[in-house]
Amino acid sequence: MEPIPGTMRAVVADGQGGPEVLKLVERPVPQPMEGEILVRVRFAGVNRPDVIQRQGGYPPPPGAPDILGLEIAGEVVALGQGASRFGLGAKVMALVPGGGYADYAVVHEDNTLPVPDALSLEQAGAVPETYFTVWTNVFERGALKEGETLLVHGGTSGIGTTAIQLAKAFGAKVIATAGSPEKCEACLRLGADVVVDYRNYDFVAAVKEATDGRGADVILDMVGGDYIPRNHEAAAQDGRIVQIAFLKGSKVEVDFRRLMLKRLTHTGSTLRSRSVLEKAAIAQALEAKVLPLLAQGLCRPAMDSTYPLEDVAKAHARMDGGEHIGKIVLKV
Repeated sequence: MEPIPGTMRAVVADGQGGPEVLKLVERPVPQPMEGEILVRVRFAGVNRPDVIQRQGGYPPPPGAPDILGLEIAGEVVALGQGASRFGLGAKVMALVPGGGYADYAVVHEDNTLPVPDALSLEQAGAVPETYFTVWTNVFERGALKEGETLLVHGGTSGIGTTAIQLAKAFGAKVIATAGSPEKCEACLRLGADVVVDYRNYDFVAAVKEATDGRGADVILDMVGGDYIPRNHEAAAQDGRIVQIAFLKGSKVEVDFRRLMLKRLTHTGSTLRSRSVLEKAAIAQALEAKVLPLLAQGLCRPAMDSTYPLEDVAKAHARMDGGEHIGKIVLKV
C-alpha cells in the first residue's frame, strides 16, 4: 500500500458556467468516519448532474464536499471505525454524494460494491451512478417486468446505454430514442429492439407501431418539456412514466385526462440527496441482481472516452457537446 499523503488534487467549480470554471486545487485528504472507507480513486465517472452542478443548478446536499464527482472506482486504503465489509487493498466502486473528482474520496461502505474480476477499474468507474439510477427508477419505481416494453429516451447517454442492457437482460422489449443515425446504430448494437431518430420521426407514432398500438409499459424520461404530454400518449394502459431529469425544462402545460383514462402513473426521483440507508438498499439489490450479470459479461458499461484528471474541462466539453455515446470517465 502506498502511503497516504496529507493533501490531494481535487476538482471544484470556481464560480458557475462552462467547463472553463473547473479548477484543479489542493485539498486535505478526507478522513473516514464511522462505517466509512477511504478509497484511492483511480477512475471517476462524469455525469450530467456534474454538469448541472458546474452550471450552478445542482448544489451539493448538506454535508457533501464541493468537490465534483458522484461515482468512483479504486482501492480501499483506510477504514473508519466499524467498517468491515472490505479489506485494505480491495477493489471497489462506489456511489458518492460528491468528492469523486479527486485522488482520494470517502464513502460509506454500504454504498460501495466490489469490482467483479471481469471489469477493469476504468469500466468500474462508469458503473455506480448509472446502474443505481436505472435500477431504482426502471425496476423499482417503474416495476418493469419480463415481457413488457420499455421506452428509454436518450438511448446513447450513460443512463440510456445502461437501461437498454439491463432491460434486455431481464427479458423486456426496448425502444430507444436517439438523435443521429450513428447513435441509433449504437443503440441497436447494445440490444435495443427498435430505435427512433427523434430528429426525423415522431417517437409516439413509432412506439405505437412497434407495439401494435398498445404503447410502452414503462418510459424512462430525462428530457421533460414537451416530452411529458407525448409520453402520456406513448404509454400503454396502466403505464408507468419515470422522470429523472428535465433537459427541456420542468414546466409544461399538460392535459391530465389521458393520465386518468389510461390509469397512468407518472413518478420520478433523484438519487444524490437520498440517505446512506436508502442508497444501501439499492446497492444490496444491485449486488444480488446485477453484479452477477457484470461478472458474466452479460452487461457492460458502454465507454465513450477517458481523460486525465487535469483535462476535466475537456471531459465536460465532450459531454456538453452531446456527441458522446456511453460513459465519459476521468483517469485519476
